[in-house]
Amino acid sequence: MSKAPFITTNPVGASKEVAIDAFIEAISSPQHPNMHNPWRDSCSTELRPGGQQLRKQRLKRHLMAPNARLLIIGEAPGYQGCRYSGLAFTSERLLMERAIPRMEGLDGERITDRNKPWSEPSATIVWGALHDNGLAEDAVMFNAIPWHPEGRRGIHSNRTPTPAERAEGVQYLAMLLDIFPGIQVAALGNTASATLTELGIDHVKLRHPANGGATLFRNGLAALNEKIQETLRGSKF
Repeated sequence: MSKAPFITTNPVGASKEVAIDAFIEAISSPQHPNMHNPWRDSCSTELRPGGQQLRKQRLKRHLMAPNARLLIIGEAPGYQGCRYSGLAFTSERLLMERAIPRMEGLDGERITDRNKPWSEPSATIVWGALHDNGLAEDAVMFNAIPWHPEGRRGIHSNRTPTPAERAEGVQYLAMLLDIFPGIQVAALGNTASATLTELGIDHVKLRHPANGGATLFRNGLAALNEKIQETLRGSKF
């Protein structure tokens, strides 16, 4: 039996849903040279038209986590992940494997015409650690720069965002943070941490899992989970 779609029925959830809708529309509007907007643009390698609408739906489902306790911020979308999935640290392969919560009806099928589904190593590590720590249902993720900075090799390459691109991303990150007041925030990497610091947001900096950082990331997330659990235990008294 298939699961029913996620529907908000309480006033607090309804106001959150309105804010999330506004956020998604805001990030869907900009168009920049050498940057791909996953929620505005389609890609020539997608199997079906309208992929941007599916990415909007996935992002909304993701951000509507009923009991969000952790917000993880990365640097920017990559060509192996968010460019096609619409979700930070989420690849086509993970959606095919139905490893992402609340994606019923938006997963399980191929997105691109590539021989094999795109698989992003960092995405696999991040979601694996979230599941291992019991945080997969309660974590939401996004990037300091909303759009994919295309590298010198074209659509299937990445590059470091420019200072101007990083500056433009600040307003959208601030908009997202307003949706989750008081949530525990974690930064993956220097760019995310610097942007959160610029906004005056208290956060924990985790080692990015790329370039040999997987073990340090897993250990850091486990320690952060202990902190979250202690806070939850303390709130019961």
